[in-house]
Amino acid sequence: MSKLETPISMVRPGQIEFGMGVAKRLGTWAEGKDVRRVLVISDAFNAERIDVLGLNGEVVVFGDVKGEPDTADLDRVLHAANGANADLIVGFGGGSAMDLAKFAAVLASSSQRLPDVVGAGKVAEPRTVALAQVPTTSGTGSEAGIRALVTDPQTKAKLAVESIHMLADIAVIDPSLTFSVPPKVTAATGIDAMAHCVEAFTNRKSHPAIDIYALEGVRLVGRYLARAVRDGQDVEARAGLSLASLYGGYCLGPVNTAGGHALAYPLGTRWHVAHGAANALIFPHVLAFNTPAVLEKTKAILEALGLAPSDDIGSVFEAAHEFCASLGIEMQLSELGVAADDLGTMADDAFAIRRLLDNNPRELSRADILSIYEAAY
Repeated sequence: MSKLETPISMVRPGQIEFGMGVAKRLGTWAEGKDVRRVLVISDAFNAERIDVLGLNGEVVVFGDVKGEPDTADLDRVLHAANGANADLIVGFGGGSAMDLAKFAAVLASSSQRLPDVVGAGKVAEPRTVALAQVPTTSGTGSEAGIRALVTDPQTKAKLAVESIHMLADIAVIDPSLTFSVPPKVTAATGIDAMAHCVEAFTNRKSHPAIDIYALEGVRLVGRYLARAVRDGQDVEARAGLSLASLYGGYCLGPVNTAGGHALAYPLGTRWHVAHGAANALIFPHVLAFNTPAVLEKTKAILEALGLAPSDDIGSVFEAAHEFCASLGIEMQLSELGVAADDLGTMADDAFAIRRLLDNNPRELSRADILSIYEAAY
């Protein structure tokens, strides 16, 4: 059976608003749904600008979201959600805020708890509250997906939940909300969006219905990321990255990521490296490693980024590494405070993430993973 004939399920938020200045359409949508009580889940910065959403009625803000949230953070969000008794929950921020909003939408006032729903399809009941997602960075694509992740502080592992009940009723993507993102964060989150697309495109579960979004997402990053890093007010570049991030989100539902994300996760859970920065540092290594298994797709990725296509692993690595480094991204683990004697434990952590490693086009052994960490050190 060819991949074109392989069954695939694709879902999208019920309504998507995209473009400069569309943020206030959330308020219009909520009014049309007779929403009276709203809980906005956000970080401290975005909590100060919720007026851009045009929300009316009783609005409660949980504005203490931090990067790489753990189960204790989730407990605080659920406490706020239970108290708010909202008709609508809004994730307003980056991936952490949007993921916590998903958790709140399905777990608040539910008999289920986090351990009951970890995995795929374990959320038992449709939610009773509306869910809206408003990204303020261009990276995670969480606004379009049905997965959410939170860290277990004891095991340092990411707990992933996948459920159709986590799909937003409306996603509002306003690129103007990303103007304030600093250059380094812009670069790192842009590579995260690209990594979603690349890992879906080269995935063992890749599918032509998703490839079209994946490759176009890579092209958008190649065309616009450096421009947005140079000038955060570049309207076209910001819009291009917002679209790339959305396309990356389209890739995550039916296909998901692979080895790159598996190797990036321990950097965040153990050393609190921002998710985008971790993905950027790992990206050239895994792209090069996978090249023999997906040669033509690797060439297509390089061309989409505006780089010279090659079937040589060394050349692939050098081109991808230079692409990331030229954006000002730190490309050495040692410079991020990671201890050399922790690389083996990180390799153990990454090798255990079978839900992603099993998607990788080339088998990644623990020894391979450790070698990549050592090369990146």
